[in-house]
Amino acid sequence: MTTKELSSFIWSIADLLRHDYKQADYGKVILPLTVLRRLDCVLAPTKDKVLDLVKANKDKKEAALDLIITNKIKLKFYNRSKFDFTKLLADSDHIAANLNNFINGFSSNAREILEYFGFQEHIARLDEANLLFLIVKDFAKIDLHPDKVSNVQMGYIFEELIRKFAELSNETAGEHFTPREVIRLMVNILFNNDNEALSTPGIVRTLYDPASGTGGMLSIAEEYLRELNPDARLEVFGQEINPESYAICKSDMLIKGQNVSNIKFGNSFTVDGLPNEKFDYMLSNPPFGVEWKKVETQIRNEYEKLGYAGRFGAGLPRISDGSFLFLQHMISKMKQSNGGSRIGIVFNGSPLFAGGAGSGESEIRKWIIENDWLEAIIAMPNELFYNTGIATYIWVVTNRKVRERKGKIQLINANGASFSEKMQPSLGNKRNYISVNQIDEISKIYGEFKENQFCKIYDNKDFGYWRITVERPLRLNFQISKERINKLTEESAFQNLSKSRKKGKEAQKEIEAGEKLQASIIELLTKNISETIYKNRNEFVSLIEVQFDKSDIKLTSLIQKALLNSLSEKDETAEICYDKNGIIESDSDLRDYENIPLKDDIEEYFKREVLPHVPDAWIDHDKTKKGYEINFTKYFYVYKPLRSLEEIRNDLLSLEKETDELLKEVLQ
Repeated sequence: MTTKELSSFIWSIADLLRHDYKQADYGKVILPLTVLRRLDCVLAPTKDKVLDLVKANKDKKEAALDLIITNKIKLKFYNRSKFDFTKLLADSDHIAANLNNFINGFSSNAREILEYFGFQEHIARLDEANLLFLIVKDFAKIDLHPDKVSNVQMGYIFEELIRKFAELSNETAGEHFTPREVIRLMVNILFNNDNEALSTPGIVRTLYDPASGTGGMLSIAEEYLRELNPDARLEVFGQEINPESYAICKSDMLIKGQNVSNIKFGNSFTVDGLPNEKFDYMLSNPPFGVEWKKVETQIRNEYEKLGYAGRFGAGLPRISDGSFLFLQHMISKMKQSNGGSRIGIVFNGSPLFAGGAGSGESEIRKWIIENDWLEAIIAMPNELFYNTGIATYIWVVTNRKVRERKGKIQLINANGASFSEKMQPSLGNKRNYISVNQIDEISKIYGEFKENQFCKIYDNKDFGYWRITVERPLRLNFQISKERINKLTEESAFQNLSKSRKKGKEAQKEIEAGEKLQASIIELLTKNISETIYKNRNEFVSLIEVQFDKSDIKLTSLIQKALLNSLSEKDETAEICYDKNGIIESDSDLRDYENIPLKDDIEEYFKREVLPHVPDAWIDHDKTKKGYEINFTKYFYVYKPLRSLEEIRNDLLSLEKETDELLKEVLQ
């Protein structure tokens, strides 16, 4: 059976659960049984031998028995129950008890995997509904031995099932599973300059994925390295937060003989399952745009208390998108010696440019680029992923750049028709795929490191800029007019004159006194209403002080502030306002910002681009910040001239003619 046929067949078994299970819970039955059947098929050739070994070593403790059996059968797990899927069907009356016996017969490393599904809780429920035997019978019809269904096929089957179950429950799959061709491209690029891994017999390399999902990245990387160098060995490590995905990943690693203790369960951010490990290679496709509010406390604590001694010292991204947290976590696991490390991670467009200078995202980009770790970014074709059609990018990050790449960042635009093929049929949102030839072409563009229509190479500094704050002076005119006096009553400082924090009679007295003061101030101003407009604030302040000195009202700083706020208006022709220290006051309404390339001189830019338009402007250097962004589209923009009026006119006439002909046909 093909991968699609197997997926469809297993999917059809879920129909048996209709009415007895909610659609959202179908996966709780189908996924663990798929894993069970896979394990059963893998163990089938050694089943009799294992039973003989169990009988011959019945007095041995489990640890000793594990060692004896795994050495004999050359697998890292086994099942000592007399049952398998075929024998389970021979006793339909005791299917539940026998299935439990079969599950409990697995070696401890396989049992631990199955426990994450929580499937044994469903066995009695299925049996009571008379469904257990029917479902086991259907699963027994398919042969999932690796000779029949490769690990790659099995990965696709699991991911397709999870995607469909997620759709049934009106959820997204969360882990937008990585297409195998994308993984092969990423592995191609990561291994590009590792001649030892590609040629040295017996070489050992380590690879890590902090959001391993069902293990697709790890599996394809391992198989691909073996294709490139059959004598190389790749030890894989991973961590996954979803129990079902974790169990599937771990079962896949178990079948392939990997050390399953390298696969950890839990949130990589809050409980790093591999805290002291460093890796040669890291690959990941973390969830796009997933908020990290639930783990905010732990992450902020690490950021504030440990700084760069922790994982997130460079900064924290906005709470709605934790993509950069994954990359910082991976960077913390780069080897500082023995050749360093290389990272490949899939992002959407947000990490390229989200956040201005000084923001968490910009500070993280700054940290990565100024450490010369960002090697390349590849824009991928659209609609490659199963549950999203948005633009995606592969970031290549490393602390072992070759000489010609030092201080440089390579941008590759593979988001064109020539780099993808249409899928027939599509899978969810995945409507395109990358062919083997296209993988080779993108890899070649990356490896050659030469500029062409699809490749641009820039200095690190080209992506940096100074964010300057441009200030302009505050200019106000002043007038005592009826309209402006009315504005005074809206000033909070004026309103507070008739408020009190005291209680009882004392409060009432204070309020009454305040109201009397307010009335006196308004009366004083009303007597001095004038058409005169003052364009010098100091002159107007002197006038106010004289008027208040003539009255019994004390001009406090709060009253003066309220008066100046209400009796003033912005006026470009007025004189500049200075503070008490003789420093020009800025007008926040006229404040502006400029982004100046790092390679440009700030003062020269300001004289050239700003002062000719606003001669009274100045830079507030205390607010200047350095930022980094990668406006990918800008670097590959190709100007397309507008169509001529004649072309547009001809098209309109052509459409009118077609419309007239259609109308004639309708009327006939």
